[in-house]
Amino acid sequence: MIQFTRKLRAILERAGKIDGERADALVTEARQEKRPFSEVLIKSGVVSEAELLALIGAAANLPPINLDRVQFNPEVLNDVPVEVARQFKIFPIDKIGTLLTVAVANPFDVLKLDDVRIRTGCELRAVVSTEEAIERRIESAYKTDQESLADMMGELGESGDIELKEQDLTEEGMDLAAINDEASPVVKIVNKLVADACTSGVSDIHIEPYEKRVVVRYRRDGCLVEVMQLPKGMQNNLTSRIKIMSKLDIAEKQRPQDGKFQMKMGRKAIDFRVSILPVIWGEKTVMRILDSSNLALDVKSLGFEPRSMEDYLWAVERPYGMILVTGPTGSGKSTTLYSAVNHIKDPEINLVTVEDPVEYTIEGINQVPVNPKRGLTFAGALRSILRQDPDVILLGEIRDAETLEIAVKAALTGHLVLSTLHTNDAIATISRMVDMGMDPFMVASSTILICAQRLARRLCVHCKVPADLPKQAYLDAGCTEDEVARPDNQLFKPVGCSRCSNGYKGRFAILETLRMTDPIRRMVIERRPGQDIKTLALSEGMLTLRRCGLLNVMRGVTSLEEVERSTMAD
Repeated sequence: MIQFTRKLRAILERAGKIDGERADALVTEARQEKRPFSEVLIKSGVVSEAELLALIGAAANLPPINLDRVQFNPEVLNDVPVEVARQFKIFPIDKIGTLLTVAVANPFDVLKLDDVRIRTGCELRAVVSTEEAIERRIESAYKTDQESLADMMGELGESGDIELKEQDLTEEGMDLAAINDEASPVVKIVNKLVADACTSGVSDIHIEPYEKRVVVRYRRDGCLVEVMQLPKGMQNNLTSRIKIMSKLDIAEKQRPQDGKFQMKMGRKAIDFRVSILPVIWGEKTVMRILDSSNLALDVKSLGFEPRSMEDYLWAVERPYGMILVTGPTGSGKSTTLYSAVNHIKDPEINLVTVEDPVEYTIEGINQVPVNPKRGLTFAGALRSILRQDPDVILLGEIRDAETLEIAVKAALTGHLVLSTLHTNDAIATISRMVDMGMDPFMVASSTILICAQRLARRLCVHCKVPADLPKQAYLDAGCTEDEVARPDNQLFKPVGCSRCSNGYKGRFAILETLRMTDPIRRMVIERRPGQDIKTLALSEGMLTLRRCGLLNVMRGVTSLEEVERSTMAD
């Protein structure tokens, strides 16, 4: 700091802002009062803050900023812990890729900047501010848990646009005032989490207890992002509040529990599916957000490749047979199936769904919620439905051999059956059904289409830049020489800006479709290896998940690294 004072004094003297005698007096004053020399200069009227920043910036060849007026990216605070910011007198502003923009008071201390670069693992882009401005921003941005909570509650104020719908929040024999009172901190925190998640396009809220803190993370565009840390003392009340909203047992802490609730935000009702899981430091809570306003019910708006869309529309318009959509949890299978149901529903047909739970309600369709505790399983519900004269049946998931057997028989007896199964790709679904005890002849005879689905992130249209990856990288991923060389290709890569998350904003579906043609049926009945079936399907025009992803890379919709992350090589 002494060296910086000398450097600053020399800069001001060269600029004619101060003479040697006045400088000595101000340096002595700063030392005696233990205040930064820059603060003493501004308070004494020698220079204004803007003039001082302009002089320092010109000397260091760096841009000056008014830190009090700059809007910073809150997520970047996770890359620079508060102790690092205070130790090195820096404040992080934004991060694009691995380039971190930080405000510094002493841009001449290159060793300090090297230390920051090592501590953060990022390349630095420095801008100039004053030490006192940096300290003010650190104190306002890096708040203690209690200060953050107080601000959060203040933001909520007396707003009445968030309310719990149709829930009985009383428990006989317990004093639950702290978690039921609408004015209590716990209720406001839960409301705030819900409101922020719903307005920012979040699909899941994770509340995770650790030894000394509680971490809140949002799943945005398929990736988890830490958004908040809460004091450990709030953990039990927070979990109990969510349990009561979901009509769960707040006294049970050793077993997993599942529930649901509905919140009204303004004029829109949003459903939440809740899962409570005991972990080493308490109970982890995950809330899945089911916003029906985001449900794309028009099958043609899903954005599948033309060949995949052709196969899907052909299958859903068949009078009978089984359509399976496979993929991991959260890959959009329900949306794809709901779009099919909406496409074929008609007053002249009886369409029934069996779901666990019913995620979205659709007008004109009979939807059955599974309740294993009361004996209503997928298999039991399906048996009953078959006695209700159905035309189309949607099964939320085929979980066991019994359900699979009934579904196959339903498809063979004049019903259109739509369901999901957990496999990695379309070809593996055939082996999975056989492994569950189904005869290959029954599999081949009942199934008309198998789909594998994934969700990939879209590149942010505001910050994506042309990709400079070598040609070989695209060839290794599965692109052809002609595709890479085409002049109309638009190959981009993510950068990151204030409008997106690490260069991506939103997601789109990619669908692999295996149409059960007669040659493929014969191979299934003959128990031929999956690779032989895949080779034949590719020769018939099947587009794999990787291929669908690469086609979107060529259009500039997503990046090569995102496709490699979300799909397997062919």
